[in-house]
Amino acid sequence: MIRYLTQRLAMMIPTLLGISVAVFLMIQLVPGDPAQVILGERATPESLKLLRQELGLDQPVYVQLGRYLGGLLTGDLGRSIKSHTAVSDDLLARFPATFELTVVSMLFACAIGVSIGVLSAVRRGTVLDAIGMTASLAGVSMPIFWLGLVMIMTFAVDFGLFPVSGRTSAFTYIPTVTGLLLVDSLIAGDLAAFGDVLHHLVLPGITLGTVPAAVIVRMTRSSVLEVIQEDYIRTASAKGLSERIVIVRHALRNASIPVVTVVSLQFGYLLGGAVITETIFAWPGVGRWLLLAVHARDFPVIQGGVLVVAVTFVMINLMADIVYAWLDPRISYQSRERS
Repeated sequence: MIRYLTQRLAMMIPTLLGISVAVFLMIQLVPGDPAQVILGERATPESLKLLRQELGLDQPVYVQLGRYLGGLLTGDLGRSIKSHTAVSDDLLARFPATFELTVVSMLFACAIGVSIGVLSAVRRGTVLDAIGMTASLAGVSMPIFWLGLVMIMTFAVDFGLFPVSGRTSAFTYIPTVTGLLLVDSLIAGDLAAFGDVLHHLVLPGITLGTVPAAVIVRMTRSSVLEVIQEDYIRTASAKGLSERIVIVRHALRNASIPVVTVVSLQFGYLLGGAVITETIFAWPGVGRWLLLAVHARDFPVIQGGVLVVAVTFVMINLMADIVYAWLDPRISYQSRERS
């Protein structure tokens, strides 16, 4: 187990190195001059030249790349061109908000997706199955920006049930420990603050989790349909076990590996794809931060943000591999190492 984890962590190094180089080179192709964005349209050629020299933008691309990779080896992600603050400090301040939103969205997606998927598989061909498949198709088809605006207009503006934006109300104070406000409010023992944070998470969480929920519905349904046709399921039913026990204890666990794969991939996609949701709900996370950085041509921020999202994506897939072995003991890390 330890050897397998060590090998996987070692494989992350060339993967992340390739991602870093690719992102850096792609950013160089983005039109626009950061110095021009900072100084404005009325900047003189002399001031633009001085600022480019100060930022190192006048140097060849390979020199800039070498300086960037050298900084990564020491944990330095650089400084924001616009705010002059360390990119790592901004990431530490904003990543917990994105991570918390992503976790809540995936919990919602898993609860809805697995429940409807199992129900559709067990009641295949019935009205419940048709409703479940129609709902999943609608979930995949709806644009996130449209769904977010509809949620705001309906539940925030018309009915006033939920707040429009932000992580907490103006009167709520939570001492920062982890940056995850749900966790920090529990550490502080403030249940009112916990409820306020959860109240603010409902609309963006549902908006962001709708598409993953629809994908999980379809994957769960197909996996459970395949499993319930196996002989051991018929044997369990013949022994007199209730349908609930047969489905939950036997069918669902054996059908979970494809579902875990989808969940891990969707989790990674949400971390990098929360830009629209965070923008609509003014959520102070990495996605909205990266969008503002793109508009400002803030290259260090874009590079650092994408790298952190990539690291998180790779770590989530590593955790998914570990869950595979827990769900199915037939999966052997030793056999993977030999292969």
